[in-house]
Amino acid sequence: MNKSDISVRIGFVLLPQFAMGAFAAFTDLLGLLDAQTDTSGPCAWEVVADTLIPVRSASGIQVVPTDLLGDPLRFDYLVVVGGPLSPAAGAGPALSAWLRQAAQGGRYLVGLCNAVHVLVGAGVMAGYQLCVSGDQYRDFADRFPAIDPERIVTDRPWVFDRRRMTCVGGAAVIDVAVRMLRRHVPEADIQRALRCLQCDAAGGQSGQVQPPPPGVPADSPPALRRATLVIEQYAGQIPDMGGLADRLGVSARQLQRLFRQHLNTTPQAYARAVRLRQAAWLLQHTDKAVAAIASDCGFADAAHMGRAFRAKYGQAPGAWRRSQVKNAV
Repeated sequence: MNKSDISVRIGFVLLPQFAMGAFAAFTDLLGLLDAQTDTSGPCAWEVVADTLIPVRSASGIQVVPTDLLGDPLRFDYLVVVGGPLSPAAGAGPALSAWLRQAAQGGRYLVGLCNAVHVLVGAGVMAGYQLCVSGDQYRDFADRFPAIDPERIVTDRPWVFDRRRMTCVGGAAVIDVAVRMLRRHVPEADIQRALRCLQCDAAGGQSGQVQPPPPGVPADSPPALRRATLVIEQYAGQIPDMGGLADRLGVSARQLQRLFRQHLNTTPQAYARAVRLRQAAWLLQHTDKAVAAIASDCGFADAAHMGRAFRAKYGQAPGAWRRSQVKNAV
């Protein structure tokens, strides 16, 4: 096959403990397009790394890179595949420099699963919106405190912002792949490949939502699931009812009705419960002063948090913290 027949070139970087399902979903689609496409050239892809040592996935399956990092500008897209958990460390200096070179060369950068940590750590997400798993938001915000929360999306499974694409993984990986490939491959070929995979990808359409927090039914309306995810993310800086409703594209009255109908509570009460839960987590897992935790979690002061905390947990914050330490011994 001549190089001129190739429609798009993709370089995959697999992080330690990467999600095999995310990598397989993406490459299965590429493989089927390669086999079925008649009118446009195949999608050329390879796995690259700074060494040719096999990379172990979260499932234990290992993948051997096909080439060294080399020149990133030989690819149109660089797809970094992470795993389901917050990474223990960022990218090494070689990969970080390689990603910066790709960004400077105008290439598209894609982060799947926890790879968003690596992209941010490499300095290639400045000024871009990015998608973070709701379960990883606290860890992400602690690791990168300089990032404006308004740039972080936790209520949708992917974000496309100019030449950056970030995705929390799962079924949304196919949507990211489709969004990319529609720029290069006829729609009929993509749909034929999706049918072979038994997939019905949205391909970047709106309406998808990340899995909701515990206690929120998975089949509840999307607006409710998004509202709870936004509240979980912002904790101490939760928008007022009007601002939250506007963000979700519903009225404040409709939002109140959704919380009453599906959670038997109000948005305000749900937000208070989130603040208290996060305050308890900080008391148990950090050495922060009670006043600092009260401020982080949106309470007026330590006394305000203390009253709410005693009503919920039966103890003042300091006493509750000491009891947790004692019970852990």
